[in-house]
Amino acid sequence: MSRYEFTCPDCTQAIEVNEAMREATLEHGCPVCGADVTAGDFAAEQPTN
Repeated sequence: MSRYEFTCPDCTQAIEVNEAMREATLEHGCPVCGADVTAGDFAAEQPTN
């Protein structure tokens, strides 16, 4: 499952989320402050070997 680093554009809170959490955050907003977010607020994490 893909992992993403989410950084809120309003409150600047950074959290690691999975694909389902990413979709929920895009639909409902930041889980911390409720701000609207876009796909650009997520960065895909690179797998480590």
